[in-house]
Amino acid sequence: MYKGLPLGDLPAERSAAEIGMVFQNPEAQIVMDTVWHELCFAMENLGLSQQTMRSRLAEIAGLFGLEPLLYQPLHTLSGGQKQLVNLASVLLLQPEVLLLDEPTAQLDPVAAREFMDTLRRLNEEMAMTVIISEHRLEEVLPLADRVLLLENGVLRLDGTPREFVQYAGHSGQELTAGYLPAAPALFLALAPEPLAAPPAEIPLTLREGKSWLGRAYHEAGGVGSSTSGVGNRPSAGATLALPEADAPPLLSARELSFRYEKDAPEVLRKLNVTLRQGELLAVMGGNGAGKSSLLYALGGLVKPQRGKVTLAKGVKSGYLAQNPLLYFSHDTVIEELQQMAAYAGMSESESGWEIARLSSLFRLGEVLGSHPLDISGGQQQLLALGIVLLQKPGVLLLDEPTKGLDPAAKDALAAVLKHLRAEGIGILMVTHDVEFAARHATRCAMLFDGGITAEGAPAPFFGANYFYTTAVNRMMRELLPDALTVEDVRRQWPNTDIRC
Repeated sequence: MYKGLPLGDLPAERSAAEIGMVFQNPEAQIVMDTVWHELCFAMENLGLSQQTMRSRLAEIAGLFGLEPLLYQPLHTLSGGQKQLVNLASVLLLQPEVLLLDEPTAQLDPVAAREFMDTLRRLNEEMAMTVIISEHRLEEVLPLADRVLLLENGVLRLDGTPREFVQYAGHSGQELTAGYLPAAPALFLALAPEPLAAPPAEIPLTLREGKSWLGRAYHEAGGVGSSTSGVGNRPSAGATLALPEADAPPLLSARELSFRYEKDAPEVLRKLNVTLRQGELLAVMGGNGAGKSSLLYALGGLVKPQRGKVTLAKGVKSGYLAQNPLLYFSHDTVIEELQQMAAYAGMSESESGWEIARLSSLFRLGEVLGSHPLDISGGQQQLLALGIVLLQKPGVLLLDEPTKGLDPAAKDALAAVLKHLRAEGIGILMVTHDVEFAARHATRCAMLFDGGITAEGAPAPFFGANYFYTTAVNRMMRELLPDALTVEDVRRQWPNTDIRC
């Protein structure tokens, strides 16, 4: 129902003007060739005057910082930039209801924060109703009035954000607890009796969490990282099985430069990077920084104008794009795997064994007879990865592999990547998912101005950043500077007798 009318009875023009939707996959709603044409398309279809269109466009382009992109072809934009264009296109119609499906999945941390601030202003200042389907709740939960929790098509909870935290904190709700932002997650892990606390005492924002943690830390006997020594303890990233510093390099790029068109600015500029055996290198950077272009160049999908990419002798590279649907062309999951195994030249017996191994590793056994479009997003991502791995690559290039995945699917992906690393595969992952990189990467790097400007192990890398770091680190860096995850804080907390 919308304002008393069934949705099916709404005139198409009114529905398009008053109910705006941004899809999870930005490619799904782009119809024009340039940013300017895409932004104007919906307004033209509603018959708005040119003066009205120009006025609205000037306002929205300034709000989202789209002026430098207005005349660019849409195919040259990053996934995050396309997502911002889609949101701007919808807001140009000034809808009364905004429906968003994983809107920050392809945005860098700074853009995601600005995006959520824009939604807050639209909700508070324009009285716009905003409904968000989201797995990453760090920025979303503090802004929400209501939280609806769906599990297997059943509504499990309809309550306030703090009621959601209490629900997640009860025993048997481990999967739900995986959705929690850092502040309430730390509260549930460290407070003596968190479930007995009044809802108003549960911290939701980083500011509330930092205030509570400061008091709790000193009550537990902590006196600050400078004198307690806990800042020198290993973080979660440091406990990973790291590749040796002299592990053989599988892939290297030297003085790599690339531009899409002759007169266009360089996307990559004299870039140097090395990937070693058994390593998981996470590359981060702003939207449009050239992360996907780097993967294209490393994987041989585009030819750089200068520089050289070198693969170790006998090593092949495999590339997993942001959109797993690009890898599907058959009617069932098992057919997808069988066809790729045949393409890779496997015998029938080898193919059957390898497909069985991957199906078990990726937990796809129950969906082998399903159509690839009918399985979950997480299963589609793992299936696409399985298709790539059937080619036996020694180097794996992943573009935003956690995009749109729920916590359980991320854990499954992390287990797969750990297994692949143990087999000696080197993995280079482009991602905006800071929390995933902090937990599972062995090395992190920042791509800026066409080159790698900073790199290192997760703890020192994220500890030196202000926005490109975990929420736990932002709250705890004055007390436990090496802590990146909730698990880190548990290990380093002064009172060892805490809830586990």
